[in-house]
Amino acid sequence: MGDILTQVQDEIDFLLNMMQRQLAHIKVNAPPSVPPGQQRVDTFAEVQAKTTSENTQTSTNPSQPTQEPGPQEPISQEQFDKDIKEFASDIVLKQQQVEALISKLPGLNVSEDEQIERMKQLERELEELEGERLQAVKEKEILLRRVEEKIMGVGRVR
Repeated sequence: MGDILTQVQDEIDFLLNMMQRQLAHIKVNAPPSVPPGQQRVDTFAEVQAKTTSENTQTSTNPSQPTQEPGPQEPISQEQFDKDIKEFASDIVLKQQQVEALISKLPGLNVSEDEQIERMKQLERELEELEGERLQAVKEKEILLRRVEEKIMGVGRVR
């Protein structure tokens, strides 16, 4: 169960990271939507490009390279729509993978009483195994003493 939980957590982390990257892509590349009766507003990419060009023009040392990457080429509306469809299918696929892992978790179709009984059964098994482990430790100590005595006996014979 712990392994499945770890897989679920990893898949959800991956899903969230994927969604974050996709939202950043949409933020940068989404075309502006112009409501009726309103003026067109620059896209995020256009604003960023203007800011970058203004910063490079007002730079005191033009020979020093800037650390920021240049503005990206705007993508076509067709490419943007294709990207959105791909993002949506990726999210659906990852969500299905998470659901498949969750369905493998124990206890989804089991009542609370059955879960409690199963826990008690597992506790009894654990106690039995602990008894076996303690017996094995005692046997190990007895055998270790025998080996030590034999080794000491060999040392005395010489």
